[in-house]
Amino acid sequence: MNEIYIPLLLSLIAGISTVIGSLLIFIKIKRIGEFITFSLSFSLGIMFLISMFDLLPSSLPVLLNKYGYFYGIIICILTFMLGYLSIDKINKKIENNNNKSSLYKIGVLSMISLMLHNFPEGIAVFISAYTNISIGIKLCIAIMLHNIPEGIAISIPLYYSGVGKKRTILYTLISGLTEPLGALLTYLLFKNFINNIFLAFVLLFVAGLMISLSINDMLKEAMSYNKTKYIFIGIILSCFVTALALFI
Repeated sequence: MNEIYIPLLLSLIAGISTVIGSLLIFIKIKRIGEFITFSLSFSLGIMFLISMFDLLPSSLPVLLNKYGYFYGIIICILTFMLGYLSIDKINKKIENNNNKSSLYKIGVLSMISLMLHNFPEGIAVFISAYTNISIGIKLCIAIMLHNIPEGIAISIPLYYSGVGKKRTILYTLISGLTEPLGALLTYLLFKNFINNIFLAFVLLFVAGLMISLSINDMLKEAMSYNKTKYIFIGIILSCFVTALALFI
């Protein structure tokens, strides 16, 4: 049993680092429009780039090798589109049940997407650290680097839509805790069932979710503030942070 403590601890550290991003809500911002525009642009850049350069490259080859190129491509497209279109379904459900602002909806959608994203990340950190502790530590640090801006993606829209600080941090924490939850469930329940094929489907589905959210919701909301310069600054900075996280 002792051999699982460090892998679980690493997955917990990687997960709760999401809360660090939410600490920005305690900073008094004078130019709120510019700050929200920058935060949304930075967050959407992180989500889009991680999907394109991490989730998709990690999942596509696995499914293509398993099912062949013809059926593999069809399966990949269907799985990706299922994730992509799910955001629209979730969005409509939120609209039907809440008369909330678009910022609130973006915060909730970000939380749902990132919970699904963090779950397989927790599995990855646990399995890596369980088999090779040095690789697990390296992966933990890389995930921390992009979990912090993911915390921004959840907390800033929620807080500036009127959600209180305590609830905002709580929602961000819940999202982050799905990472150690994924690690724990892997060990207790699914260690005999989870394999590369299962993880590839999950990652491909999540990539669809995150790309849809970043393009159709977050970018649209950022552009509504008419602060184009801050959109470019946020996206450019997200490129540097993503590169650092992916190539560490």
